[in-house]
Amino acid sequence: MAWQLFRLGRWSFIHRRIVTVVWIALLALAGAGSVTLAGQTNDNFTLPGLESTEAFDLIEQRAPDSNPEGATARIVFEAPEGETIKDNQEAITKALAAVVTEDVQQPVADPVTAGTVSQDGRVGYATVTYTVIPAELSDADKDALTEVKTLAEDAGLRAAIGGDAMDAVPHAGTAEVIGIGIAFVVLLITFGSLVAAGMPLLTAVIGVGIGYAGISTLTGFVDLSSVTPALGSMLGLAVGIDYALFIMSRYQHEARTGRPLADAAGAAVGTAGSAVIFAGLTVIIALAGLSITGIAFLTQMGLAAAAMVAVAVLIALTLLPALLGFAGTRVLKGGIKGLKQLDPEDDSQRTMGRRWVEAVSRFRWPALIGGVAIAAVISIPVASMELAIPDDATSPSGSDNRVAYDLITDNFGAGANGPLVIVVDTANAADKMAAVQSVQQTLGGIQDDVAALIPPLTTDTKEAQAAFQQQLEQVNLANFTIIPKSGPSDAETKELVNTIRDSLAGLPDETGARAMVTGQTAVGVDISEKLADVFPLYLVVVVGLAFILLVLVFRSILVPLKAALGFLLSVGVAIGSVVAVFQWGWLNELVGLDVTTPVLFILPLLLTGVLFGLAMDYEVFLVTRMREAYVHGTEARQAVIDGFAHSARVVTAAAIIMFGVFAGFALGDDVMIKTIGFGLAVGVIADAFLVRMLIVPAVMAIIGKGIWWLPKWLDRALPNLDIEGEALTEKLGPAPGPKEPVAVGK
Repeated sequence: MAWQLFRLGRWSFIHRRIVTVVWIALLALAGAGSVTLAGQTNDNFTLPGLESTEAFDLIEQRAPDSNPEGATARIVFEAPEGETIKDNQEAITKALAAVVTEDVQQPVADPVTAGTVSQDGRVGYATVTYTVIPAELSDADKDALTEVKTLAEDAGLRAAIGGDAMDAVPHAGTAEVIGIGIAFVVLLITFGSLVAAGMPLLTAVIGVGIGYAGISTLTGFVDLSSVTPALGSMLGLAVGIDYALFIMSRYQHEARTGRPLADAAGAAVGTAGSAVIFAGLTVIIALAGLSITGIAFLTQMGLAAAAMVAVAVLIALTLLPALLGFAGTRVLKGGIKGLKQLDPEDDSQRTMGRRWVEAVSRFRWPALIGGVAIAAVISIPVASMELAIPDDATSPSGSDNRVAYDLITDNFGAGANGPLVIVVDTANAADKMAAVQSVQQTLGGIQDDVAALIPPLTTDTKEAQAAFQQQLEQVNLANFTIIPKSGPSDAETKELVNTIRDSLAGLPDETGARAMVTGQTAVGVDISEKLADVFPLYLVVVVGLAFILLVLVFRSILVPLKAALGFLLSVGVAIGSVVAVFQWGWLNELVGLDVTTPVLFILPLLLTGVLFGLAMDYEVFLVTRMREAYVHGTEARQAVIDGFAHSARVVTAAAIIMFGVFAGFALGDDVMIKTIGFGLAVGVIADAFLVRMLIVPAVMAIIGKGIWWLPKWLDRALPNLDIEGEALTEKLGPAPGPKEPVAVGK
């Protein structure tokens, strides 16, 4: 394998114009597709087969003109001091008239008519429902909402618009700039050359451009969430820089040993490139493995991000050598004044990495115990983790969504922001009215966390009862609304959902009717439970496949086992930190939050998949060099020291770069992207420095030669992939020795 990669790297170096033109053409093609074919993203997180989504389907079936999953806007009005909403009813009605478009689902009642006025009379809200999902709202719909706010403010009222109708698609441009800026500084310090520092950035940006444009093009054909392109960009930028960094570092070493530059490029791709391929494969397996959950939006996120990583690998193996061909010897020159450049491949130099691993090896038991203890303590908050779909409570302070949410919470209670809908299917009920009355009696008996119960029939007049009876006969459907006392993402609301379902579980046997709890809050509860159910299967499959891959790479049983166990520590630190900061509120102002919020419902599964792949990156890059030294005859414990010393510098740089990229996304406004970015940033730092650079060398020093144990029968059965490049080194022969690098083709 190493020889084939050598030939690929050398060919790309020599035929650099062809390679560069192909990649630029792909970028242009993807860009054209994005401009002409891209559609809108869709953040409606629903799953088939759940009670809450089955209720939506039932409503659509019985009432085809409605769309229970349609966009919703809540327009909140606040009267001036000394006035009431009723005093301004005429102005509010006039303003609300502007909201009506062809997508509005039903007439919009003003707060006085709808009865949604606060006790002091100063605050009221109107609810606008649409027949289309938020992603399909037209500019006319959004302009109409803006017009309502303008008319209300012109009349002297304060107005704010909440709900998902005005949600903007998150853009991560600032986050990417922050990440690139941090990466450039780290690369400059690592390589000491502007040209060498710029190349990994250039290749990563091209890869992200191709991947992002490709994902954008897909939105014209497939429903993708707004997190999908952001996650792809986050990972593509991080791994794209890191993979190019590893190959560039090896190239500089090979060129400094006197190899012709074309051969140096080939040797770098043949050795470091092998590690890049297998590191990339572990990430791709972890991301693509999300498809086994059967959850559409997670599958889309995983496959899109996996494709982005695959592009990053291909670019590192081909475009980077091509650019090295254009740069010639300039990547070896231009050292920054004041920066001492040490070659980590030179065993005669006492680098910080060598000093560190020697200390860890000497105090291996304290290092192991201390590292595990630190990880365990930081992971403690995981036991208190609560999951939920983000709501307007986590919107940036001062934003319209947040202002509307806070006004409703302060004047009507937090539960008014997330009402529960109980859908009663009376198709099989012998006495439909009796079935509905039974549900009303049962719901009326639930007192805990219930602020209000709104039945489908709110008046006892004979006319109203007759009309309702006729409706039941026609559509066999009745809707109750419960306003919880607690907020949509609070644990008490989740408990209320389960209480309602338990209380109505016997309804089919008693009346023949069936009741289902739905609404966005119930959807969040159901999805969280579904994710918890599939998580063990996902973990077993992904870790199992990666374990097999790592056995092939390292020809060892204990190394992959150690890698997997170390990963559990990393993910515990990452999720524990997210719980402490986002849910408990510890230092949450550092990431731009001024409220506490449950953990993003997809985070544990998504973070586990992504972080597992990235953790195996560092495992492959570090331990490959250790095995390389061991295979070449170095004693086992010394091989750990030599291999670590050779790779620690670039792994450190890679981890800092990846941290910077993810931290940039953690500083954005969108809470979903913020949470994912923060979790990955903490996880990467924990895995690189706490696990891979402390616990891993300590464990390997304790076990010694036994770490490379492999049953003889398995050793004979496994193919020799030559990740260490031993066969390649034999074919190339020893390097000529340090001298001025030979020019291209000589």
